[in-house]
Amino acid sequence: MHRIAIVGAGQAGLPLAFGLLDKGYEVTVVSDRTPDQIRGGNVLSSQCMFGAALQIERDLGIDDWDATCPPVDGISFSLQSPDPGGGPLIDWKARLDRPAQSVDQRIKMSAWLAQLESRGARVLVQKAGVAELEALADTHDLVIVSAGKGEVVQLFERDASRSTFDAPQRVLSLTYVHGLTEADDYARVSFNVVPSVGEYFVMPALTLSGPCHIMFFEGIPQGPFDMGRQALTPGEHLDAAKQLLRTWLPREADRAKRAELTDARGVLSGAFAPVVRKPVLQLPSGRHVFGLGDAVVTNDPISGQGSSSATHASKVYLDAILAHGDAPFTRDWMEQTFERYWTYAQAVTQWTNSLLMPPPQYRLRLLDAAVRSPAIASAIVNGFDDPPSFFPWWSDADACERFIAQRQDSVHNAPDAQEDGMNQRFATP
Repeated sequence: MHRIAIVGAGQAGLPLAFGLLDKGYEVTVVSDRTPDQIRGGNVLSSQCMFGAALQIERDLGIDDWDATCPPVDGISFSLQSPDPGGGPLIDWKARLDRPAQSVDQRIKMSAWLAQLESRGARVLVQKAGVAELEALADTHDLVIVSAGKGEVVQLFERDASRSTFDAPQRVLSLTYVHGLTEADDYARVSFNVVPSVGEYFVMPALTLSGPCHIMFFEGIPQGPFDMGRQALTPGEHLDAAKQLLRTWLPREADRAKRAELTDARGVLSGAFAPVVRKPVLQLPSGRHVFGLGDAVVTNDPISGQGSSSATHASKVYLDAILAHGDAPFTRDWMEQTFERYWTYAQAVTQWTNSLLMPPPQYRLRLLDAAVRSPAIASAIVNGFDDPPSFFPWWSDADACERFIAQRQDSVHNAPDAQEDGMNQRFATP
């Protein structure tokens, strides 16, 4: 049976490790922190996971939080006026066919890492550079790098043909809070777009101290939602977030009036350029290591796909390893395995990148038609669980018009004047 090393203790690498252990493989997991250090550290993500990805965890028997994590039963969408306090131009909501959930990764990854060690995985707590990868490659049949950050990730070559941007498109700021008012009707992600400014999301989640909400800003660089331009204490971070809501999103500000930090480490901010990297890294010795998850495909979190995509990647890699039997893991095998994952990830990347740009007029008509058509609203919302389902109608004007016509029933297209008015409010960031 092959010996496999996984560098990175995150949403892609750890489920893969569980799947391999269950099938009798010898597994080494390399983490730069102990479980206690992960649990006691800063929040790592907003990590909303949708139904198909959650099912992968359930099939592996690692869904330990179904009974305690608040469900995400739907998604609401609001396109706001770009004028401060101007209110929504488009506003609708729909239920997910399968609930989503968000579990603080400090809880999840620390528990999983400890469980893997107790089940027989070898856990090494160390930084992983080229020398460490060489040592692992010398003693293992396959080395997989699933870390999203660090020196070694930067060694994977950027794939210019698949990477649309070479600079950050948003500055990200999130805050874990207690005391935020629940949404009416059913628990959901509230997705608010302010043209030329950025996006604001709020979602139910589970953190160290129990059920909570995550307030998440995606700010166009140098714009009003860009909170990364100054060093803020956790308390100042929350105060700044509330002030932004009072100015730009009064309805969401009302929900956040009594919000308080869950803990001093419950804030996160930063920026990165979305990127697709080539999946195979050749070490100085000539040996190859294989990239997984964020190591090779990193999308902006505007579409909430990071954790779900990582989980889908782990399933593709697990199935490919099991099907490979005792054959050696060649570069060709690695590249073919990645291409199988890319058939899914390409749709995620294309859809996510589209959300970072001003929408074309046909897409504004689609979003407006969802106000009056539950079928259209449902298709958009459930596309978060199945991004390939967005195509071709999300990206092609003619296909979009056919999609609207097929699903709108008695819905009529928005008047040209309204469409033009909305379109004029969008400006390229």
